[in-house]
Amino acid sequence: MEVAIVVLVIAIIFVMRSIKVVPQQNAWVVERLGKYHAALAPGLNFLVPFIDKVAYKHSLKEIPLDVPSQICITRDNTQLQVDGILYFQVTDPMRASYGSSNYIVAVTQLAQTSLRSVIGKLELDKTFEERDIINAQVVQAIDEAALNWGVKVLRYEIKDLTPPKEILHAMQSQITAEREKRALIAASEGRRQEQINIATGEREAFIARSEGEKQSIINKAQGEAASILAVAEATGQAIERIAAAIRQPGGDQAVQLKVAEKAVEAYSHVAADATTTLIVPSNMTEVSALIASAMKMVQGTKPA
Repeated sequence: MEVAIVVLVIAIIFVMRSIKVVPQQNAWVVERLGKYHAALAPGLNFLVPFIDKVAYKHSLKEIPLDVPSQICITRDNTQLQVDGILYFQVTDPMRASYGSSNYIVAVTQLAQTSLRSVIGKLELDKTFEERDIINAQVVQAIDEAALNWGVKVLRYEIKDLTPPKEILHAMQSQITAEREKRALIAASEGRRQEQINIATGEREAFIARSEGEKQSIINKAQGEAASILAVAEATGQAIERIAAAIRQPGGDQAVQLKVAEKAVEAYSHVAADATTTLIVPSNMTEVSALIASAMKMVQGTKPA
């Protein structure tokens, strides 16, 4: 009975040492008699008991690695505290097992040294502006060396860049001065635009007034021209009628009578004015004859 129990225990131990179940996204490295034999894939695997053993277990998932904060010196000799995070993945279990005694420490140290090298080539202002370039250069520097460790570096992200307090105060003062400068420029631009708008408005108003005055003068001139034209047309029609009337029988006598009446009326008005000196023309006999002729015509026109 005791022999059966011993055999059963030995059989269980053999089964446990010969059957291995590897989880998904994992790789186990098997050594046979101390030498690399194979990398077990996820699922059920069989080993030779007491000859094969699982020496290393690796996760094939993407691993985030917090890179410790460190002090870097920029190109313009400014100390800068940098904190970042590194993402990598095991791609070759055999190299990850035998390429380095501890690939996590190796990747961490290489990330720190690469970051110091990249930061040292940039000035302080550039470190804040070119984070993407810094991240890409760090990944490139680490990835070349990590190939021998069976590790693929996917990306590196800077979490924080912290300059000394004095630099922060100077940067804050610079930002404040820059904002005040922008405010002054904006205010001056506003005043300039206001003056331009006022000048433009005055110019447009002056143009509008001048256009109105111009149109008023044109309308007035057109009205006066139309009035003169109407008077001229009326005068022409009157002259045409007078000429037609003169051509009628007795027209000449009527004209002479009208002239005589106007002459007599003019002389009478002049003679009636006490302040007016009357000068008798030398050809007064012609005027008398004109008046006599007019009087005869008036008497001749009276009914008998």
